Amino acid sequence: MSHNTFGHLFRVTTFGESHGPAIGCVVDGCPPLIPLEEGDIQAFLEKRRPGTSRFTTQRQEADQVKILSGVFHDEKTKRQVTTGTPIALLIENTDQRAKDYDAIKDTYRPGHADFTYDLKYGIRDHRGGGRSSARETAMRVAAGAIARKIIAPVRIRGALVQMGPHSIDRANWDWDAVVKNPFFCPDAKAAAFFETYLDSIRKAGSSTGAVIEIVAENVPPGWGAPIYGKLDAELASAVMSINAVKGVEIGDGFAAAELSGEANADEIRRGNDGAPKFLSNHAGGILGGISTGQPIVARFAVKPTSSILTPRRTIDRFGAETEIVTKGRHDPCVGIRAVPVGEAMVACVLADQFLRHRAQAGESAKWPFAPHL
Repeated sequence: MSHNTFGHLFRVTTFGESHGPAIGCVVDGCPPLIPLEEGDIQAFLEKRRPGTSRFTTQRQEADQVKILSGVFHDEKTKRQVTTGTPIALLIENTDQRAKDYDAIKDTYRPGHADFTYDLKYGIRDHRGGGRSSARETAMRVAAGAIARKIIAPVRIRGALVQMGPHSIDRANWDWDAVVKNPFFCPDAKAAAFFETYLDSIRKAGSSTGAVIEIVAENVPPGWGAPIYGKLDAELASAVMSINAVKGVEIGDGFAAAELSGEANADEIRRGNDGAPKFLSNHAGGILGGISTGQPIVARFAVKPTSSILTPRRTIDRFGAETEIVTKGRHDPCVGIRAVPVGEAMVACVLADQFLRHRAQAGESAKWPFAPHL
């Protein structure tokens, strides 16, 4: 299987299956002398870890990460730091239940990658989807923790802004509320409603989708490239690679199609500090594929979890028509745990773009430019 690596200068390769002995990744291109301990990574893994509330899968994985290479004790700072060599990370799987899938090993689950994997490779791992499982995303979160250290001034935060057909009230947006409910929701009132709503979905044996919003602040202007390395294109590609994601938008996204040119234009003035001041951010912090210095805003839609208890019509790998019920431990809304994964993918893209910008352009141009005499 190819294409298990993403990034250019900051490159991440993941490996492992949902019910194999372990999952892991290799992070290549991380600059040297960056302080890095396992605890720096573990803090972000805790946000994605399964079994933390009744609203997520009850699979009990500690997700304890081990750093196998790429770090060394620095005598000057007395800290463990990166060496510039590949950083290998490993998480052991400790709560596999492969037998949960034995009854459906030859049957294709609607909405899953069973059919496409079988048609492409002639073989598939039926144990929770193997490589196609969202279990793989734990290593993206681990890599994202390293990426954040490379771009330390940048602040990346995510929130669930819609569950099923129910959107939050943006007038109630409070970043502090995100860590106070199990949904990463910035609207405390909506979060209370989501508890009742998702309980009813879960008890019915069904599932629902969600929309996640990621905001990256303090991104300097100039990151990205104007043609095939567009910052928004690479963000969209990275986020779209997350399991169950079916749509991505930057800034106003599809809503921009409803605006006039006057309304959509992000007008610019000179601020009191002499720096450019945008009067709006419909573009989501990116123009022509290059960051503007405004907050970068990306949203993505996550489909309902495909593993449900309601019987669904399907076929097996021998061509027979049948029905299937997917038992086991599954998220009634996989969008909840997609929040830290989305943050991680944005962090990895931005770290890669920072390194590429530094390699090509060095320091960004100083503004304002001197007028021609």
